[in-house]
Amino acid sequence: MKKLVISIYILTIGTTLFSCKKSFLDEDPLSIYTPDNSLQTAAQFQQAINNVYNGVRNIYMGNINLDTYFGLYYATDFAFNATDYEPAAKLNAYKATMVPSYFIPQNIWTAYYKIITNANLIIARVPGATQLSDAEKNSFLGQALFFRAFAYKILANLFGGVPLELNELNEPRYDYVRASREEVYQQCRKDLEQATALLKNINEVSDGAVNKQIAQHILTEVLISLKDYDGAIASASSVINFPGVALMTSRFGRRANTPGDVYRDLFEYNNQNYSTGNREGLLVIQTALNNPAAVGDQTAWAIVPSLGGLRITETGTNTRRNVLYNGNFVDSISSNGVGWIRPTSHFLYEIWTPGDIRNSSYNIVRDIRISGVASTSPDYGKWYVKDGYKAKTLAADFRDTIRNFYPVIRKASPSAGDFVAVAGPAVQTNMTNPFGGFLLNGASRLFMQKYMARLAETYLLRAEAYLGKLQPQNAVNDINVLRNRANATPATAAEMNMDYILDERLRELYLEEFRTVTLTRLGLLYDRNKRYNPKSGLTIEAYHNLWPIPATEITQNTGAELRQNEGYQ
Repeated sequence: MKKLVISIYILTIGTTLFSCKKSFLDEDPLSIYTPDNSLQTAAQFQQAINNVYNGVRNIYMGNINLDTYFGLYYATDFAFNATDYEPAAKLNAYKATMVPSYFIPQNIWTAYYKIITNANLIIARVPGATQLSDAEKNSFLGQALFFRAFAYKILANLFGGVPLELNELNEPRYDYVRASREEVYQQCRKDLEQATALLKNINEVSDGAVNKQIAQHILTEVLISLKDYDGAIASASSVINFPGVALMTSRFGRRANTPGDVYRDLFEYNNQNYSTGNREGLLVIQTALNNPAAVGDQTAWAIVPSLGGLRITETGTNTRRNVLYNGNFVDSISSNGVGWIRPTSHFLYEIWTPGDIRNSSYNIVRDIRISGVASTSPDYGKWYVKDGYKAKTLAADFRDTIRNFYPVIRKASPSAGDFVAVAGPAVQTNMTNPFGGFLLNGASRLFMQKYMARLAETYLLRAEAYLGKLQPQNAVNDINVLRNRANATPATAAEMNMDYILDERLRELYLEEFRTVTLTRLGLLYDRNKRYNPKSGLTIEAYHNLWPIPATEITQNTGAELRQNEGYQ
């Protein structure tokens, strides 16, 4: 736990070096910040809470470490790593890779404990801040409590019981022990209930700000983990019944008058925020193009197949050429990817029923037309899959079977004219392209707002709570609210179980939820991998339902035993 406390120790070291009483010899610094005067004004507290938001944004946008970030999506029933090179591909060899020394658990542990450390600082300093109004105290304290609970919830989901630190530290500690998983969830419950009482409603705060409804949403998940199903149902119902939020059921936003559907509208550029009319997003991670402080999302770069390298043999010749000339498909349908995160067949082909708009061509593109010049290319305008070119490509180049073509998930991608990828370093420019969108050199980061949670997930959590209470019909009722919006075949009580809910979460929340976190919370990471993942499912073991406590945290904790999870050496 050494890394957990260093930043606080630096901030507070001035308060621990001396213990004598204040005398006339003591100095009162007036022109520099010290641990005693650095958090007094509302502006200073705002900077501190902004730092917490930034820590969360870095995680959700992949700014902590790409392989760490992608590891929250693949090695699950949703996706596997489709690269053949180190170090990320090793996660597919799950048993050999997911060990206490592996960098992914360490990076996640560190990132969330940094959020906790910074939240603790605010929580400790707010009560004594005489320059804050009561409203300001409530706001800063509510936000900090929310983020502390959110971070501990993620850690408990992934690792089980973890050390609980609830104080601003004046010196390093090396004597941490693990609280039980239930104790961690109980602390989350306490923090979230307090935060809910302090925070304003979503319609009273600015875009991207923590609010009462997102706190109740996260509380619902925590209460399910505590098997308090009645409490979870009540918490979810408070969100669902709040008049300021609603599922988006009609076309809306900047492309409402163009071909598409309401599910695609949820993920169009600049359609996510409450101020734009979206009533479904409960908390939206903010980012902005050309803002030096902004962090772009790297999901699209990883999940979209490597279409730029897709080649076929020209009909009647031995010439190999690009399927897509000048990036025509990339410019009009999606960003240009590298194909690191490859969805499983279970997601792509097994979970869908006819008519589900979440699987429409506006949301998942399953075939592409060959571009080029009609007068010189005999293959021009033909379909890559339907007309048999994919099969020919697979026979000629095995690499294409993994990275170069699979259905394109447009949820993480822009629409035509929003962004255009061009060659060059991965930086954005102010220029606009002839189609009216922004040019992104390299386009490895996409500057679009991203949901932390939508109201759709609140319905899914309430359905899970109803299932826990052995009320499958109530669970079906909530599931069918989403399936009706999606024009999908309604679910029935006879088929309602946790597998169905997890599949519905895939259908509704693909590329939104951190799938690993969901499956470890439920103790089903092993089961779902074993059944559906062709890579990590080959070697995963039951003990992998919890991640290992990072080895460095154990070895640095010299004053007490920080116990490892069972099964790990």
